[in-house]
Amino acid sequence: MGFYLFKKVPLNLSSLKTKWNTVLFIVQLLLVFLNISTDSLLANITILLAYISIEVVRIVWANQIASFSKKLTYFEEQSMHFNDTFRLVRNERHDFLKHVSTIHFLLEKGEHNKAKSYLDELVGGYEETNLSIKGERGIVAGVLHQIYKKAKASGISVVYDFDIPLSALPLSDRHMVTLLGNLLSNSIDACEAWQQKTNESSLITVQFFKRSGLYIFICKNNTLPIPTNILDNLFHSYGNTTKSGDHEGLGTKMIQEIVQQHQGFLDFIFKNEEFSVKIKIPAMR
Repeated sequence: MGFYLFKKVPLNLSSLKTKWNTVLFIVQLLLVFLNISTDSLLANITILLAYISIEVVRIVWANQIASFSKKLTYFEEQSMHFNDTFRLVRNERHDFLKHVSTIHFLLEKGEHNKAKSYLDELVGGYEETNLSIKGERGIVAGVLHQIYKKAKASGISVVYDFDIPLSALPLSDRHMVTLLGNLLSNSIDACEAWQQKTNESSLITVQFFKRSGLYIFICKNNTLPIPTNILDNLFHSYGNTTKSGDHEGLGTKMIQEIVQQHQGFLDFIFKNEEFSVKIKIPAMR
């Protein structure tokens, strides 16, 4: 009842499917009948503990399956984005000589203004791709490029200010995708809500640099006011989210777990409708 009333952990009981939920329910029902048929206090306590243990196993097992399914779906999406980025770079390389020939033709005809406009448009597209892929390993470039495109489609400005490539972080591809994907997706969601409320343009700034043996990652974005009860538990427990709809608040806790696994430190500040997350991770592998 405590889990249901206070929701200190997410409940994903449907992940076990009907078969296993039925088996566990039957076992618990048998324990109830056994409890009724005995007058021994010790036996009753033992049965109660067994009943509670089964429920704990059900919740933990279901959450593990739900978490695995969520991660699997997320990585499939990121793999698709990585392939899209790879195809984009390949297409740009394939068409590069054609663009050069077009510009050369326009210059030969003396149409300098058209050549300049064509070149500006071409460079703008290349800069967008280059922001995401320069110096990054493939999986990181895919995430950054996908986030950049998604933000741009929503009218959100994104600034990547990296002293060194993000790929320098001593994280596996799996952890890198989870960390970046959740942080930046949350930033986009917050900016979209802020734009709808204020009718102003929003901004996401991502900084990455190395200082005194630490990799420092900072992400800032506009956001609507966040309730104090959410802020107090953000990044520390599941089920805390400012989003409406079918959101379980898993992302922020997953971010914190990854930072802790790498002996890092996470801090966040909400001030003047701006949310800032700072992550410090030791520069060791």
